[in-house]
Order: sequence, then structure tokens, then C-alpha cells
Amino acid sequence: MKKFTLVKSTLTLAVALASSNLLASGFALNEQSISGMGTGFAGRSSSADDASTVYGNPAGMSRLKREQITVGGAAVIAKTDLKNARGTFGGSNDGDMVPVVGVPMGYYVKPIDEHWSVGFGMYVPFGLITDYETGFAGRYFGSKSEVQVVTFQPTVSYAFNDVVSIGFGPTINHIKGSLQSNTLNAGSLGRNDGQVKISGDDTAVGYNIGILVQPTEHTRLGLTYHSMVDYKLEGDTKIQGTGFGPFNGGKYDASLNIKTPESVDFSITHELDDQWTLYAGSTWTRWSRLEAITVKNEGVPAPLRANLGTISEEQNWHDTWAHAIGASYKVNKEWVLRTGFTVDQSPTNNVNRSPRIPTGDRKIFSIGAGWSPTDDMTIDLAYSYLWEEDTKVNLREPSKGAYSATYENSAHGLGASLTYRF
Repeated sequence: MKKFTLVKSTLTLAVALASSNLLASGFALNEQSISGMGTGFAGRSSSADDASTVYGNPAGMSRLKREQITVGGAAVIAKTDLKNARGTFGGSNDGDMVPVVGVPMGYYVKPIDEHWSVGFGMYVPFGLITDYETGFAGRYFGSKSEVQVVTFQPTVSYAFNDVVSIGFGPTINHIKGSLQSNTLNAGSLGRNDGQVKISGDDTAVGYNIGILVQPTEHTRLGLTYHSMVDYKLEGDTKIQGTGFGPFNGGKYDASLNIKTPESVDFSITHELDDQWTLYAGSTWTRWSRLEAITVKNEGVPAPLRANLGTISEEQNWHDTWAHAIGASYKVNKEWVLRTGFTVDQSPTNNVNRSPRIPTGDRKIFSIGAGWSPTDDMTIDLAYSYLWEEDTKVNLREPSKGAYSATYENSAHGLGASLTYRF
């Protein structure tokens, strides 16, 4: 019983290490631009309003005729209510497991001549913190998760003419994560839990490439491709309080290979007149890359090597679409107002969904404003409200008992940025 519990707990943590990274957007960490946040990211690849286009569409740098820097950040305040929650070995179900999450960003763009522009960006594309209370009823399926990806992107763009431009930037991505869950010791009935903790990190390279086309004076079309990133995480597995011979207090080398999926973003920006601008966009993400997670542990004692040396678990996620519409209204030279609405699918399925990533299909309503007190400076503000469909977690394993609950997730997003033109 103890041996089986330990093996399954180790696998679950390793799976969560990858899954938490991939589903960070399920906790509204989707903000790489505050001006874009105001329109629900509807014109992400076609608007090119400021230096944050380094992420949205690197080809958009050709539209920025002055050297400029954009710095900012967003705060995501999430809330979860648990309904009809129950676990085999009892425990609490407070639901307040997501602290306030900060999302920093910074970009720089410099036009070289009428054709070439260069720039760079720093942003957080993925991140998650979930920290359940001590004694949480689902603690055997996940008690604490902390994962963050930070990306640095040098970028170049080239404008063939006033109609077509392209852009490209390699991405240097660093991921680190730490996850924990409890283990159920034989005969303890949930009173004397052990703990398994897996941590690891890696740096991997990807790229962003985009094209921007302006067929008419008032309409722009943008297409951006964010590449797959292949991570090879190295870290360790720590096991404490299991009461099981060589694993009680043990530490073992762990490795995990995971590919974050590529995505394609297409959007349209159309200026109706001098005041109104409309935006629409869609993003496809290839989540189906995540078919299974395979974990390798080194230094495992020979009697358990067959069970714990290499472990694999099916995930079978599916590709997703996100669609958004938005609008902006230029009140005067100093002020512009924005709004947007987004629908976004979740790649998870009802069989494998866990307390670490209890996310479902979501809808997002956004508003924003830009204030330019001078021609050299713009301050952007944005607010988003995200709500998800009720999402069910229903897990059962011989070594962990069962846990089921209905999650009602929502989040508030607040963002601010400053753009300065030299």
C-alpha cells in the first residue's frame, strides 16, 4: 500500500509540474499588454499601438515611427468557491487557494530607418500559484503548486513598403516550479500524512514570427505564430514522513520533458472614422501536444526501480480556440476609451482534471483607457472580469481515496503601463 501510494504521488506531482505551466492562462495570466488588455486582446496581432507589439506581432514594430519603451504590470485577483466537495478521508474545502498574482512586462522598440526596426521584450507568458489550506480534503491530489515562466525576446522587423511588414524574434524562456502533495500512509486513515515535493527548472529557446498587412488606409490584418518550446526540466523529488523504509526522507534526481504548444493568432483592426476603431481576433492553440507525461527518477533503489524509474500517465488534452471582439473610442487628443469581450476554451477533460488546475471554459469582459498628457507619454489602464463555467473535479485512486467538488472560478484583472517616446 505504501509503495503504491508513493509511486502514484510522485507521478501526479510530475504531471502537475507540466500541467500547471500549460494552464497558467486558466488563472488569467494572459496579460502581456495593457493597451491590448483593454480590448480583450481582440487586436493583439494587428493593433500595434505601442512597444508591446514585440509580443503581439513583431511585424508591428514597423508602425512605430519613434523610439519608445513600454513598462507595466497586471495583478490578477482570483476567487474560487467549492460546492458539493467531499473527500474519502475528510478535511476542509475553503477554496481560497489562489493568492494575488503579479504579471510584469517591459518592451523597447527603436526604428533604424524606413524599413528596419529592432526591439526586445520581457514578459511572463505562464504562471500559477495554488496553495490549499492544511488539511484540505483533496490534499492527496495536490496541496501546493508554484510555477513561473519568464521570457526574454530580442526582435527585428522589416517593412517592405507601406502595406506589408514582417517581424521575427527568438524567445529565451526560463521555467521553474515547485509542487507538493500529501501521501496517505497505510493504516493512518488520513491522520499521519507523508509529503512529496518535486521541484525543477530549465531554460529553452523558441521564437515568435509575424506578418502585418494594411490593404487599405483604415484596415490592418495581422498574423502571429508563437512557436512550441521544448523544456527538459531537471530537479529533485523529496519525500518525507512516509514511514516507508528507504523513501522516508529520501531525495532523488528527477527529470521531465514537456513541450508547450504552438499558437496562431489572427486579428483585424479597422478604423471606422477619426474616433471609432473596431477589433476582432482568434487564437488557435495546439494543446493536443500534451498526450502523456513521462517522468524519470534516478537513484531509486533496485527493488522499486521497475515501478518508479520511468512512469507515464495519459492526459489527452485537446486543441482550443479563443475569440475576441473589441472597440476603442478616441474622445480627444489626450484620451481613448476601450472595451472588449473574449470567449476562451479550456483544454482539460473531465477525466483528468485535478485540484491543481480546476479550470473550465471562460468568458472575459474588459474595459480600458489611454491617457496621453503629452505627445511623448501615454499611460494605459485596464480592468478585466473573468468567469468560468462550473467545473467538476472527480478523482478516485486506490492509494488516495476519492475527491470530488464543483469549482466556481472567477478573477479580477487590473493593469497599468507607461509608454515613453524619445
